Amino acid sequence: MLKDIGIGGVYVIHAKKGYELQEKRIIDLFGKHAIDFEFVSDGDVSMFDTLDIHQYVTESLLTRVRKGTVSCTLNHIFALQRVVDNKNKYALIFENDPFFIGDFHTKIARVVAEAQTLPPGFMISLENTTLKYPSYRTAKRGKYLYPTYGGRCAGAYLVDLLGAQQAVESLKTERCNHVVDWWHNRLVERGVVRMYWAHPVLIEQGSHNGLLCSSISSKEKSFARRMSWNLQKFYKSVFRRLFAQPLIIKD
Repeated sequence: MLKDIGIGGVYVIHAKKGYELQEKRIIDLFGKHAIDFEFVSDGDVSMFDTLDIHQYVTESLLTRVRKGTVSCTLNHIFALQRVVDNKNKYALIFENDPFFIGDFHTKIARVVAEAQTLPPGFMISLENTTLKYPSYRTAKRGKYLYPTYGGRCAGAYLVDLLGAQQAVESLKTERCNHVVDWWHNRLVERGVVRMYWAHPVLIEQGSHNGLLCSSISSKEKSFARRMSWNLQKFYKSVFRRLFAQPLIIKD
């Protein structure tokens, strides 16, 4: 079904060990929705000795963050490389803890239809992880994509072939010095790709909403986290949208 609208690849960032629950859940969830996908774990910590890590990331990053976080960032880079290798017109990249909000197939079809009107070379954030949304004044009926100065983390996004190519190619002139979502923002800052937010959002991360933990999250699943998330989401998706969102680029 996704291939019919031009999405040639679906890639799920994953760790080789310790996240069997997430692995089974992804297989069940994506199977239920008839989504063919590939796990991406080429940058797993267990493979660091066989990888030329410095080809992709800086020594500074390696000394600042945990190995699991570096691994996650590498897997995002390798997922983008798969998009390039497989010549996917569009591809979806997920971390291993997505929850669909509403009818995913209908909503992603709308996103892709509007994406086809954009100049090539973009990423589209599909998630609500930062709980940032276009303001009521900015949001327009029938419009689903909004240009921004940065992403909303890297839990779920759509990328086109040129965007993936340019992101991977950029590592030859500037290696990744940030965790993956900040790296995406750096790519936007450098003019390597353009970033858009999808609204309404399509995905919620289980590692943030209190229902799961992810391969880089130190937070455990808990009722308190779930309540806190829902209260923040209610405030920011309803009341905070009365005010302008500074990351949205004005038309």
